[in-house]
Amino acid sequence: MKLHMDLDCYFVSAERTRYPFLKGRPVVVAKGSDKRIFSKEKKDTVLIEESGAFNSVLEFSNHFNPKNIVNEWKKEFKDEEGVIHGIVIAKSYEAKTYKIKTGTSLRDALVMCPGLIVLPSDHLFYQMLSFKLKAYLETKIPLLEQYSIDEFFGDVGGWVEEENTLAFIQALQQEILERFDLPISIAASKSKWIAKLATDTIKPYGTKVIEAHEVSTFTDPIKIEDFPGIGRAIERRLKSYGAETLGDAKRMQRLFESYGKTGKELYLKILGEDNEPVHPSRERKGIGISRNFAAIGEREELKRRVLILSRYLSYTISKLGLNPTTFYMKLRYQYGTKSAKSITHDRLFNEAFFIDLAQSLFDELDTHPHYKIHYIGLGASNCTGVHKRKSFSILEIEKDTKHAKLTHGLMKIRDKYGVDMIGYGRERVG
Repeated sequence: MKLHMDLDCYFVSAERTRYPFLKGRPVVVAKGSDKRIFSKEKKDTVLIEESGAFNSVLEFSNHFNPKNIVNEWKKEFKDEEGVIHGIVIAKSYEAKTYKIKTGTSLRDALVMCPGLIVLPSDHLFYQMLSFKLKAYLETKIPLLEQYSIDEFFGDVGGWVEEENTLAFIQALQQEILERFDLPISIAASKSKWIAKLATDTIKPYGTKVIEAHEVSTFTDPIKIEDFPGIGRAIERRLKSYGAETLGDAKRMQRLFESYGKTGKELYLKILGEDNEPVHPSRERKGIGISRNFAAIGEREELKRRVLILSRYLSYTISKLGLNPTTFYMKLRYQYGTKSAKSITHDRLFNEAFFIDLAQSLFDELDTHPHYKIHYIGLGASNCTGVHKRKSFSILEIEKDTKHAKLTHGLMKIRDKYGVDMIGYGRERVG
C-alpha cells in the first residue's frame, strides 16, 4: 500500500507548536513584500539544500519578539501611513469559518474576523520543522518521498500487511501528534494519487484506506478539477464534452489518449492503476526565486532588484551543483498586465553569464515602460546531469569555464562570510 500524508493547516500548526495559546483560535499566517532581500543592510541567510523542486532554497532568519508575537505583524504589513498590506497564505480552521481563504488580503481578513490573530510568515522555521518530521518518518516507512513542505508519500508494501494498514496509519498519526504536536491526515491506497485524493476528503486529522475494489465508488462523484494532475486545459476540454466528475472522465479514454503518453498516464492515475512508485529522491528539475513588492516605476531600481535576485539564485544554483540550461523570467505590472519568457542556452553555468542574461531578459520583457512593476520572478530548469547530458556551446566554453571557476570561488567566500559579502556596485545605487 502507498500512503499520502498531509499536514493540516501546516504553517498555522507549526506556529502552534511554539505558541500553544494559538490553539482553538482564529489564526492566519500572512506574507507581504520582502523588504529584506533588496535592503542594503546585512541579512542573515540560511541555505536549505533539501527543499522541493523549483523552490528557492535560500531563506532569511527572522528575529520576531516571541513575547509580543501577536503584534509583530504590524511591523511587516503596516506602512508609515497605517495602511495594511499583505495576503493570507495559511489559515486555521477557526479562521476558515469566517470565509477567509488563501489569497485573501490581510486588510479584508481583519474585517471579516475582528478577533483574528495574524502572524508573519517564518518560512525558515516551517522548512526546518518539516525536515525534522521527514527524518522521523524515514525511521517508520521504508520508502519515503517528500512531495512538498507539508506532504509526503510513503510505500509500506512488504512492511505492513494490507489488512493492518489502517491500524498502522492511525498509530503513525497519533505518534506524530505526540512527538511533534502536528495534526496530520493520512490515506492509503494501491495508487499514490488515489491516496492523495483521499486526504483532501478526510481533513482535518483523518485517516482512510481505499481498497482496490473501492476506488471507483470513491472517485466517481469527485469533480474532475479536484484530481491532482488534471490541469485547466484538460479540464476545459473534458467539460466541453459534458464531463463534470471523475466518473464521467473515465468514460472518455480516447480523449486522454489524444494527449499521448502524458494523457494515457493520467487516465491510469484516475483509474488507480498507474502503479507509479514512491521516489525516495528525485533529480531537481529546477529552482526559482521571486518577490512581490510595492509597485515601482524607476527602471534603474527595478534592474537593481533583478541583479540582486539573479545573484541570490546564482549562488543557490552553484551551491547545489546544478547546471540549468533553460531560464525563465516573469514580470507583473500594475493593472494586471504580465510579461514572461523562457529561453534555452546550452552553456556551462556561471554567475557572469546568468546576471547578464537576467538583465537582458528584463529589457526585453519590459514592454510597458510607463507602468509600475510589483513582481519579479526568475527560474532555472532543464538541468544537465547523469541522465541528461548536453553538449555546451564551443564558442563560449573557454570563457564560461573561466567564469565558472570564478563563480565557485565566490561561492566559497559567500559560504564563509554570507551571501551578501560580495555583491556588485550597481546594488548600492539608489
